[in-house]
Amino acid sequence: MIIVKTPLRISFFGGGSDFKDYYEKYGGQVLSTAIDKFSYVILRDMPPYFSYKNQLNYSVIERFNSPEEVKHPLVREAMKYYGADGVQLVYYADLPARSGIGSSSSFSVGLVNAFHTMKNDNITKKQLAQEAIYLERELCREAGGVQDQIAAAYGGFNHITFDKNGFKVTPLEVSGERLTELNENLMLFFTGTQRVSYKVSEIQQKNLESNASTIKEMCAAEDEAVKILKSKSSLNDFGRLLDYSWQMKKTLADSVSNLSIDGIYEKALKAGALGGKLSGAGEGGFMFFYAEKEKQENVKKALKDLIYVPFKFEKFGSRVIYNGSDF
Repeated sequence: MIIVKTPLRISFFGGGSDFKDYYEKYGGQVLSTAIDKFSYVILRDMPPYFSYKNQLNYSVIERFNSPEEVKHPLVREAMKYYGADGVQLVYYADLPARSGIGSSSSFSVGLVNAFHTMKNDNITKKQLAQEAIYLERELCREAGGVQDQIAAAYGGFNHITFDKNGFKVTPLEVSGERLTELNENLMLFFTGTQRVSYKVSEIQQKNLESNASTIKEMCAAEDEAVKILKSKSSLNDFGRLLDYSWQMKKTLADSVSNLSIDGIYEKALKAGALGGKLSGAGEGGFMFFYAEKEKQENVKKALKDLIYVPFKFEKFGSRVIYNGSDF
């Protein structure tokens, strides 16, 4: 049996610039962090006593003989690509799927990690991210960016840059105390709404060229955010910059926000938050806000109908936490 634990993530700045069609032409960058909420992939040999060769457990149970029969596209393509057969695969996560927190890419990375471990392969974090990107974007042909797979594979608080040659991950060089202070000023809420992210991403992808100048401006905000974190200035400037970036992000496509999301955002700001954004492509899922600690109880009261989710930054990325493999 193999158990892989892979973090989810929140992304602060630069979203949209991680689409291949954009960064290969203009370059791109994002600022993101993995968080201590995880997805888990459990992989083991399927006992040979059943009428089916394989079993997949997620929100449903699939039993099948050939990988071609699998309804879950990610698992179907991964099993075919890695030549997996005669296995039982279980997936679960700390937070709901389809909620903008990077769960699908966390699953992809965990799946790739599990199949390589099954084959006793040594794989780098970069290879892990690259193969998860290939699995989602090429084999499954799902629209979207590439930052989530990188965040899940590497873990940590990173400045990630993209160009026609690929990506580069640079851990943010700031003190632990500075990151702890930022972490303590961030609040995460679940709106209760789930959506299929690649459908939202498809719309944004069609608008990449017309939105190129806005995305470039959002990347410039990322540069400013890094300067704030590395300086001794008030972290409140980081919160205000989140608000500035969110207002730009909403112009990328009508599907990014809606009246309900806008209402939640306005309530949080009136209660004392300085800025925030919807996590992920948009339309629903999780929202996070920057609020000074003395304002956080007011924000919680204002958003009492939502689920508040405390979290901490995570350092390690996707890890095999148990390997009793007998493959």
